[in-house]
Amino acid sequence: MTPETLPDFDPALDLVLQRDLAAPREVLYECWTTPEHLIHWFVPKPHRVTACHLDVRVGGACNTTFDVEGTVMENKGVYLEVVPNERLVFTDAYSEGWKPAAEPFMTAILTFEDLGAGRTRYTAVARHRNAETARQHAEMGFHDGWGTVASQLEAYAQGLGR
Repeated sequence: MTPETLPDFDPALDLVLQRDLAAPREVLYECWTTPEHLIHWFVPKPHRVTACHLDVRVGGACNTTFDVEGTVMENKGVYLEVVPNERLVFTDAYSEGWKPAAEPFMTAILTFEDLGAGRTRYTAVARHRNAETARQHAEMGFHDGWGTVASQLEAYAQGLGR
């Protein structure tokens, strides 16, 4: 499946990164859902995650704080869908308790497809509320940034030795 053939793909609203990673999907999923793991790979280095609170259930908090060149960036959101080892969907349109965000940016749709032999097809879709926001995210470096993060995720997952 190519990104353009994903269900509900909208080229005006969706940015997609798809990679085949040399790590089992269970380990990748664990890296996405465990704060102690996520803090090590979630933003392109040398930036870093300074705080992380994950309540991995529908409606649960998905909160991260980054330090980007001395600027603190807080991202608060909730999980919309959780299918262990297969799919995670989260958004910043709401925070815990279904409180609407003043200016939502995107919804992330992550899938982990088992390719066998410890390999996973990892697909990350960033779905935006309008074409202008999608364009801004692309210009901010979505593909380079999320690509770097996918590589960091793969290396971190491999380092867990599972």
